[in-house]
Amino acid sequence: MNASIPGAFGSTIGNVGNQEYYLQGSVLDSARDTLVHRLKALCDNVQLQPESFQDHEIVYAMKSSNASNMMTLRARHALDQPPDSPWQLRYLGQPEMGDKSRGAAMRSYLDTCTGPNLPDFLTEIGFKMDYEVVCKGYMFRKGKMKITITKVFKIVNPGSFDKLEAVSNSHLVELSVVVSAASDAITEDIKSFAEQLKPIVTMEKVDPRKL
Repeated sequence: MNASIPGAFGSTIGNVGNQEYYLQGSVLDSARDTLVHRLKALCDNVQLQPESFQDHEIVYAMKSSNASNMMTLRARHALDQPPDSPWQLRYLGQPEMGDKSRGAAMRSYLDTCTGPNLPDFLTEIGFKMDYEVVCKGYMFRKGKMKITITKVFKIVNPGSFDKLEAVSNSHLVELSVVVSAASDAITEDIKSFAEQLKPIVTMEKVDPRKL
């Protein structure tokens, strides 16, 4: 039986996709509420307030057998849940931009639910913490599409979440759809939805390797 897991990952136990199509953008803090109102009008089952999240994310890295490659995993859990609540482990592959006609970027995607000892386990098998952040924001859904608005914070005192420092004066916006097999047709739905968010935010295929 699948069980819902709180947090921005928004997955269910046993729900493991193969490919993720996505677009990314950013919006200034001053325009966040305007974007939230637009999404409330466009998305499914949004009541007075959209679903919010407050997650602690740790990014772990380990060199592969090929010294030039690095394996990266993301571990995340909800801060508004009990300390022994499940963690989520996610792998995101390198983005494939495709040609200009493809409406969204694509990457490999694996996601699973784990126990609360996940950080210790990753350390024991050779992963090292690269960095950790706190992510706060809102999540919306439109059919199979997930839309998140995320404010990223640095943790000033490791091990304590009492003091956080915003990374920037903007919010990260992401539209994504996870599918079990590659299907470029879904990119048209993502592109069409992104057009409805203009001019508040412009969604793009972002290749982090070029940043």
